[in-house]
Amino acid sequence: MHIQRAAPRRLVGAIAAVTLLLSGTPVASGASTVVLREVATGFDSPVYVTSAKDGTGRLFVVEKTGKIRVIKNGAVLPTPLLDVSSQISRGTEQGLLGLAFHPSFRTNGLFYVDFTRTDGDTVINQYRVSTTNPDVAVPSTVRRIITIDQPYANHNGGMITFDRYGYFFIGTGDGGSSGDPGNRAQNKDSLLGKLLRINVNGSSGTRQYRIPSSNPYVGKPGRNEVWSYGLRNPWRFSFDRLTGDLWIGDVGQAKYEEIDRSTSGSNRGRGVNFGWRVMEGRHCYKPSTGCSTTGKLYPVAEYTHSEGCSVTGGYVYRGPSIASLYGRYVFGDFCSGRIWTVPSGGASPMKKTLLMDTAMTISSFGEDDRGELFVVDHGGTVYRLAAS
Repeated sequence: MHIQRAAPRRLVGAIAAVTLLLSGTPVASGASTVVLREVATGFDSPVYVTSAKDGTGRLFVVEKTGKIRVIKNGAVLPTPLLDVSSQISRGTEQGLLGLAFHPSFRTNGLFYVDFTRTDGDTVINQYRVSTTNPDVAVPSTVRRIITIDQPYANHNGGMITFDRYGYFFIGTGDGGSSGDPGNRAQNKDSLLGKLLRINVNGSSGTRQYRIPSSNPYVGKPGRNEVWSYGLRNPWRFSFDRLTGDLWIGDVGQAKYEEIDRSTSGSNRGRGVNFGWRVMEGRHCYKPSTGCSTTGKLYPVAEYTHSEGCSVTGGYVYRGPSIASLYGRYVFGDFCSGRIWTVPSGGASPMKKTLLMDTAMTISSFGEDDRGELFVVDHGGTVYRLAAS
């Protein structure tokens, strides 16, 4: 995410009590029109919303400034789930960036956060909620999973999640500056510019995690944690809850924003080279320095900076409420506020369809227990996609 490229903009108007008035016209999809309905507001630089998938219906909002707020029974609780405000760095792209709940959270109470600490490095910590009040964490239960050195203050990634097999995925940016000067994204001995896959259920030696034996570089040149590489800043990625397909919104450099997809069975993303810094989108980044496309997976969709400046990856909609949106991947742009869709089963390259043109600064999308989708406005509000 390129937070420095755009300042939060004021949302315009309202229709019917809690429906956002779009800066353009809502786009009808099939028999219904998709609109945004306000869920909660007043957050401090929110960058993510998710659920624990524990049947409680709670939503958890990550504030870049260091708190995880809880929405319960339609109200924002006064006490956050967790507050790491004193532990984070506060650069433009730094802060508290990611949250994931353990697949067995209902019984073990474990969750994970991704933030840049005061020296700028990325840390991922595990916490456990209180047994007497599951709306708050117990800070003393902290367990450091991994620390990743960051050479610059930008391109920190931040997305963490579990796949359907219970493996823990970490999205890392290329380490920052501009143009990946260290060529870290293509270097399989670096943890930067990658998707990492680990097993957080246990430890091995000094590591507070285990390496899955099926990771592509186990016993081969490259870091054992690496699952995919060639990414610039995979700010938000997700797995289709029906098919398990991997979708990545990878933030571009000078000209192109891209959406990547991997559908290779149970090995979605395994050993895949998504191209950066050789490629930006489907194009050679610096043709004069050589541009071999061999072995690189092209994005399924892209757009130029005439339509935005920083892609915000989303989800394939699998909820029960918007039949016309079912099976389409929903994503947006941080700067322009546009939201598009592409068919999840479509052939590459895909032509994106404009779903709506908003006045939001879209920092993230999110998914609840049922598969309903939410949109996070960095200015402070969370919305739900709904059928009008």
